[in-house]
Amino acid sequence: MAKDKPRLLVVEDDQGLQAQLKWAYDDFEVVCAGDREAALAALRSEEPAVVTLDLGLPPDPDGVTEGFALLDAIMELKPDTKVIVASGHGARQSALDAIAHGAYDFYGKPVDIDDLGLIVRRAYQLWQIERENARLSLRVGEDKTVLGGLITAAPEMLKVARMIERVANTGVSVMLLGASGTGKELLARGLHAASDRAEGRFVAINCAAIPETLLEAELFGHEKGAFTGAIKATEGKIEQAHGGTLFLDEVGDIPLALQVKLLRFLQERQIERIGGRKAIDVDTRIVCATHQNLEAMIGEGRFREDLFYRLAEIVVKIPALAERAGDATLLATAFVKRFATEMNPAIRGFAPDALAAIDSWGWPGNVRELENRVKRAVIMADGKLISAADLDLEEALDEGDLPLNIKSARERSDRRVIRHALARSEGNISQAAKLLGISRPTLYDLLKQYDLQG
Repeated sequence: MAKDKPRLLVVEDDQGLQAQLKWAYDDFEVVCAGDREAALAALRSEEPAVVTLDLGLPPDPDGVTEGFALLDAIMELKPDTKVIVASGHGARQSALDAIAHGAYDFYGKPVDIDDLGLIVRRAYQLWQIERENARLSLRVGEDKTVLGGLITAAPEMLKVARMIERVANTGVSVMLLGASGTGKELLARGLHAASDRAEGRFVAINCAAIPETLLEAELFGHEKGAFTGAIKATEGKIEQAHGGTLFLDEVGDIPLALQVKLLRFLQERQIERIGGRKAIDVDTRIVCATHQNLEAMIGEGRFREDLFYRLAEIVVKIPALAERAGDATLLATAFVKRFATEMNPAIRGFAPDALAAIDSWGWPGNVRELENRVKRAVIMADGKLISAADLDLEEALDEGDLPLNIKSARERSDRRVIRHALARSEGNISQAAKLLGISRPTLYDLLKQYDLQG
């Protein structure tokens, strides 16, 4: 029935052409208008998905002023409408200017019904995709946010969020275990916000990013004159988080000598600044995180067992993004909405091939990799929809294809696994070789063989 068909608004003052287009596109409910006023009335009442617009409208049929005025009005009233402008002989520049004003495409006159039909149907398909993306974005924002800003629909992550909410007010030390990029700091912030310390400060420090010689001063502070350059007394991160929460990221990188001093703080709840002799009472809750295997480090003598049990009163294991079915698409949709608003408002969402690639990719870099790929794609994309190519994920679409032979299948698998290991180890060859269960020379040979170096 006509009411079930998508609506197409034809803005054309030639009644013969109106009738021809109305007859040609029987898969649309075609509404016709001959001037700007009638077109705007139809836009408001019918809310068409697609509009074909002849720029030459009365009272200026030989010019383009009325057509551009109508185009601007449509973009202001209903910017998701796909407007296809008519370009007569010698008027190609006007059509290109119309694209700059927000039109979707243009067609040449005299009209070729079949060619215009292809453009109209393609525009409608794009409109449908964008509408679905908008619906998904709305659902993500409203229904899938837990523990503050955590976006998830995966049972594995919902279990993590509920566990953190349960321990938030207990005051126990919490250790978050997970690969790089899984959202450990976001969860730590969520724990702080859900606790009775929410009014206090949340202070974060990455122990791997600070040289060993400076880490002690960063954590415990120093008195004036304690060392060269100490021109005034300075509070450390532990003091700054008094009454709140201190998040120690990559706690496995704290040197052994400093582990002893941290253990003493956890036992006595007192610190001494470098160069000071006065014990300072500090009420700071510790939440820590690492991607390393601390139990193995304890066996190797690189991490104190007594400190581990002080820090790990509650251990929360965070699943990788690849283990959280559906979350990659939800997160990508949220990211594209945020980055498009900030950097490229023309971006409306993802093309179907991009969504398929996001869903099938393994995400070795987890949420951080996903966020970075979406951010880059928003900046670099030429069209309104981000493609798999914009995300540099064409390979994800090829993974389901039947390979040429077993040799090519093995090479494809090797390349993928090596790239994942390198990403997981942040380019560290020794660590990547350990993850792959091979020697460093073997990994170097594979990198050279598959041209993965550089």
